[in-house]
Amino acid sequence: MNQNLLMKKRLFVWLGWLLTMGAQAQDLEGTVTYERNTSYTKMVAKLPYLSQEEKDRAKMMWGNEEGDKQKMKLTFTPDQSLYTYIGEQGETDDGRWSWRQSEYVIQRDFEKGTLTELQEFAGKTYIIQDSLKTPKWKVLNQLKDIAGHICMKAETEDPVNNQKIIAWFADDIPVSTGPERMYGLPGVILELDYNDGVSVVTATKVEMKKVDAKELALPKLKGRKIKMADHDRIIKEHIKDSIEGRRNPYWGINLWN
Repeated sequence: MNQNLLMKKRLFVWLGWLLTMGAQAQDLEGTVTYERNTSYTKMVAKLPYLSQEEKDRAKMMWGNEEGDKQKMKLTFTPDQSLYTYIGEQGETDDGRWSWRQSEYVIQRDFEKGTLTELQEFAGKTYIIQDSLKTPKWKVLNQLKDIAGHICMKAETEDPVNNQKIIAWFADDIPVSTGPERMYGLPGVILELDYNDGVSVVTATKVEMKKVDAKELALPKLKGRKIKMADHDRIIKEHIKDSIEGRRNPYWGINLWN
């Protein structure tokens, strides 16, 4: 075969491969909209210092009300993800009450293996900067449909609160990311269940589309810089002191994990 013809053929093959890879990478970009529901009844039922009578009274008062709903968004590419609130203001379903959302952003850079998190807690703002630490997952053989995607079940243990966390991930979107601090499965996590339904984060819409770099950029960071181990120690001390003082330790904590 003519050498020039062979070189051209190889060039066409190489260009075709690059175009295919580029198209696949673009196909794996997008946003997921979530609704985060917290059940006050289930939360109170887990408090160790309350009597059964007090727990029953709380159940009668709140019934099956979910208690608190927040709308969240995950923006992702194969290399990065960013998770935060949708909008700076939160409001009730009927629009009668609104409030300022606390500072809460989680950015993961999978290429660099780094985590940056902005979190407001107990009147203070913290900037957590650390390396990524993948949760230890156990993948199970259960399936369910979430936002039009068949998802597989996995579970892990929360090392701070010793709570069970259930995740449902879509392996037809093979990007190892998810909401909150949860990631590390062979597909985007579309649902999280903390502590047997106390808080549930569920995808309501998945949009596969080209992501602008600005959508993955962090806001201006102001706060105390700490490592994840420092954050976990602060949360553990808060939970311990609250329980000893017969106070609900979970008010004002954005993250249950």
